[in-house]
Amino acid sequence: MTTLSVIDISPLRAMDDAAAIERVAAEIGAASAEFGFFYADGHAIPDSLSTRLEMASRRFFALPEVEKARIAMVHGGIAWRGWFPLGGELTSGLPDRKEGLYLGEELAPDDPRVIAGWPLHGANLWPSAVPELRQAVDDYLDAAVAAAEALMRGMARALGLSADHFAAGMTRRPTLLFRIFHYPPGGESDRFGVGEHSDYGLLTLLGQDGHGGLEVRAANGDWITVPSKGRMLVVNIGDMFERLTRGRFRSAPHRVINASGRERLSWPLFYDPDFAAPVDPLPIAGTDRSLPRWDGADVHAAGGTYGDYLLGKVGKVFPDLAGPAFGD
Repeated sequence: MTTLSVIDISPLRAMDDAAAIERVAAEIGAASAEFGFFYADGHAIPDSLSTRLEMASRRFFALPEVEKARIAMVHGGIAWRGWFPLGGELTSGLPDRKEGLYLGEELAPDDPRVIAGWPLHGANLWPSAVPELRQAVDDYLDAAVAAAEALMRGMARALGLSADHFAAGMTRRPTLLFRIFHYPPGGESDRFGVGEHSDYGLLTLLGQDGHGGLEVRAANGDWITVPSKGRMLVVNIGDMFERLTRGRFRSAPHRVINASGRERLSWPLFYDPDFAAPVDPLPIAGTDRSLPRWDGADVHAAGGTYGDYLLGKVGKVFPDLAGPAFGD
């Protein structure tokens, strides 16, 4: 049975052992090319912090719907923040069997990006009934972003670039989108928590509870189960990374089937380029190979900024919220 690689990324945090850095980078490069997914150990997010976030998340989703609706996404405006109900998000045009809370980098009203009216930038919406959730999210996001920065150093070295290539340019000021998803137990008639899809961004760092449900489709068409391994992160390549590398890194389709008979929680951090950054292919050799994609889409077209690209995607996920700011 095929399983995903487990990679200890701690050398990418310390950056003081050149041989270890190159070894880990090679492992990341191989996993990103073959599956587009791997487990990340040594990420330095304390188990106690993950547990605190899980407890606060469960308290939030246990609230009455009328209470959660106080921070519904319709109140978040173009910042695209807040709660959505079961079936309120679409994947490939079909409603998912999950509800969720959309969060991101907390930006004050006087932040230049907010003043300029950039979509997907602004303040989060927080539930007054679960006051501990805000601190748990803030602490977790700080730790997860540090892990993402370490991973990006490894990604850069795997591609033959300097370790700071992304931090010095494309992700100097990353677009940070954080989600908390709740999947109720599902029957056979509505078994997909999330249907088959690929992430459209750069890099996803997924925390999940112990109930599993994630599956990844390999290049040969087989589905690989991705069970929880303690508090390890599941890392996956998004469409934008496949585009930047002209298919050298693979953005793999995946889905969620909550067959555990219990509620499932997950916490994905989408670590993406600066909204204003150009997203032309990377200056690396030997990347004209293009892997066949699950949906037949061409994600390798060059040009434009990440914001241009992203706004063309988000309105398809929440059509009721879509408007001029979301590319419709």
